[in-house]
Amino acid sequence: MVVRTHCKGHEFSGVQVGAGNVRRYFPKDTEFVELQLDHLQIRCSLEPKFWHGDTEIRDPRLCAWLESKHFYSRAGRKPILLSLIPAGQNSYRLQPFVRPPRTKPHIDPVNPA
Repeated sequence: MVVRTHCKGHEFSGVQVGAGNVRRYFPKDTEFVELQLDHLQIRCSLEPKFWHGDTEIRDPRLCAWLESKHFYSRAGRKPILLSLIPAGQNSYRLQPFVRPPRTKPHIDPVNPA
C-alpha cells in the first residue's frame, strides 16, 4: 500500500496511512504494528483515534528513521510517498515508494484501430 509522510512544522510526526488502507489492511482489534525500517524493527502502538479518522502511525524511532533518509531535503516538506508492504501478521516493511514505469500502449501498425 502507498502511504505518506506527515510533518508538524519542520519535523516528521509519522506516516499517514489513509482511511481506505486502514479499513482494508488493519483488523479493527489490532493494537500495534511492527515496522521493518531497513535493519531496524520497531513496534508502534495504534491509538484509538487511528480507527476514527486520525490514521497516522507515530513513533519517535520512525521519525528518526525518516529524518535519516534525508527526506527533509525535499522542497517544502511536501509529503513523501512510501510503500508499506505486508511482512507477516501485524508486520510491515516500510520503504521508499518506487513508481512503476509507464508502459506505452501497443499499436499494431497493420491495424491501428
